[in-house]
Amino acid sequence: MLIVLLSVSASAAKRDSLRVTIFGDSYSTFEGYNYPSTNETWYFAKGRQDNDVKRVEETWWYQVAQKMAYKVERVNSYSGSTVCRTGYNRADYTERAFITRMSNLGEPDVILICAATNDCWAGAPLGEYKYGEWTGEELYTFRPAMAKLCWGLRSNYPKARLLFIINSDLKPEFNESIATICDHYDVPYLLLHDIDKQAGHPSVAGMKAIADQVVGALKK
Repeated sequence: MLIVLLSVSASAAKRDSLRVTIFGDSYSTFEGYNYPSTNETWYFAKGRQDNDVKRVEETWWYQVAQKMAYKVERVNSYSGSTVCRTGYNRADYTERAFITRMSNLGEPDVILICAATNDCWAGAPLGEYKYGEWTGEELYTFRPAMAKLCWGLRSNYPKARLLFIINSDLKPEFNESIATICDHYDVPYLLLHDIDKQAGHPSVAGMKAIADQVVGALKK
């Protein structure tokens, strides 16, 4: 197993480097870098027949860390993970949900959240906007779970800089919900555009486009 506390460049090895945690789904996985290692992976070092990403250096988050001189604190990414507890075919995804994993991000200075794609693809129910006192049943719907996620990140990591990354080509109602809830908790967000994909996942070109757009947002 590779150690996730990864120094991605000489400058990132400095003791005063900012530490970044990647909190994501399949788009942010790579074999040997997920924390914990039991999280399911989509990108593998041996490559895939349906996608041309083969090296960790090609992932969007590795490129961001290099360009921003960040030290990678943790890559808590889980293929297929949803924000809420509802997964594909209405399966219970509590174990892999973002709201379950949000307390396991280390001690980051920056948190990059790449989430909600699977909620959209799985057709998770939207639910109602609610900003506290969530019931267990409500957390099987997207909006209450999204609110709890933003609240939890703000509460657990009050000094960390947050950026919520919204995948391109999601349904408008999910984009609107994310923006509304992020605005409520003052969580900056980035709506990706023109991301090349193979088998629904960023290709090498798509990864570079994500990295460039994220870096642009971080530098603002």
